[in-house]
Amino acid sequence: MLNLIISVFWFLLPAGIANMSPVLFKWLPFLAVPVDFNKKFRKKPIFGKNKTWRGLVCGTIIAILIVYLQKLLYPYMQSYSLVDYSTTNVFLLGFLLGFGALLGDLVESFVKRQRNTAPGKSWPPWDQIDWIIGALLFSSFLVALSVSEIIIAFVLFGLLHPLINLLGYALRIKKNKF
Repeated sequence: MLNLIISVFWFLLPAGIANMSPVLFKWLPFLAVPVDFNKKFRKKPIFGKNKTWRGLVCGTIIAILIVYLQKLLYPYMQSYSLVDYSTTNVFLLGFLLGFGALLGDLVESFVKRQRNTAPGKSWPPWDQIDWIIGALLFSSFLVALSVSEIIIAFVLFGLLHPLINLLGYALRIKKNKF
């Protein structure tokens, strides 16, 4: 069971880092434009000003780089890998995991804006699992996970998400605890 947990963690690590990375690139003015270009739907922001092209592009690139590093580490991590990185298109997998995670977050932001939930305000459990849903959906075009692997992904990262947010808050990387 521990081996399976480590394997799921290793597989979704690029998506998790992609989901966290937009806050790390706030210092970079490049593409600091809202994804929705400040447009509205039903007189409400589509995604909001905090969802930028910078975060989407940088997060996706980070995921691709992490999957490429996983490919380099594959000979040492083979027993924990759900994917044969030696034969998988790692750039495509990185894109699917990273873009999928960030798109999942965008969909959740859209729903929050339509519900009049303020940006940054917590909306459990969706804040914890939106990126997991997106990453799993998109990566499923390339990798078929078992039901048990999917359940472990939701439980593992659903529990880790608040802890990582607390760490980001303590390090003053994030404005909100959750």
